[in-house]
Amino acid sequence: MFKMSVECKNRSDSDLGIEVEFEYPFRLHQVYFDAPTCKEGNRERVFLVGDYSSSAEFFVTIAVFSFLYSMAALAAYCFVLEKYRENNKGAQIDFVVTAVFAFMWLVSSCAWAKALSDVKTATDPERVITLIEACEEQENLCKEVHDPKVSGLNTSVVGFWFHQPDSMKQPAPDSFGQEGYGQQDPYAGTQGGYQPEYGQQGGYNEDGGYNQGYDQQPTSYSNQM
Repeated sequence: MFKMSVECKNRSDSDLGIEVEFEYPFRLHQVYFDAPTCKEGNRERVFLVGDYSSSAEFFVTIAVFSFLYSMAALAAYCFVLEKYRENNKGAQIDFVVTAVFAFMWLVSSCAWAKALSDVKTATDPERVITLIEACEEQENLCKEVHDPKVSGLNTSVVGFWFHQPDSMKQPAPDSFGQEGYGQQDPYAGTQGGYQPEYGQQGGYNEDGGYNQGYDQQPTSYSNQM
């Protein structure tokens, strides 16, 4: 149900509490309300637009039969499990029926999700106001009082709203530097890692002692002889 108000130039013709009720199976073209014409106290009958009963009834039918078959299969598993295991046809039939119901459930849910979106559009008070003749005149003030509550309808298709987890999303290019991907390699700099300096002390002399660095010229074989 949603509510609207029509405030006429002549306040006595106004109606500030127009309530419009709609329900399953959402044959909106059969839903109507009386609105003031703002002309000598007359009123007009306004009908909503759209018929979404086929999608709604299809969805509910598949849901009911799926529930009934699930209860029957559960009873078979609990009470006649041995016979179920002995008969290979039972398992095959169960598989085929389950696959059919899964496919039909997907199709009916997609159809109902589209129909639900159309129902929300058709019952939007701002859209319904455009159907009222008195609201076409600027001297009259038409506005919505409150929107229809469709939280229950949204719950019926909530299983088909998919959301990608944040942990699965790829980081933005600018974030690589914050995570260490763009930082300088600590082993490539002059301050980190092992960097041997051959000009410092090190090496052995001819007597087996420790010499002062590698930058000295080696003794030729002619001098050693």
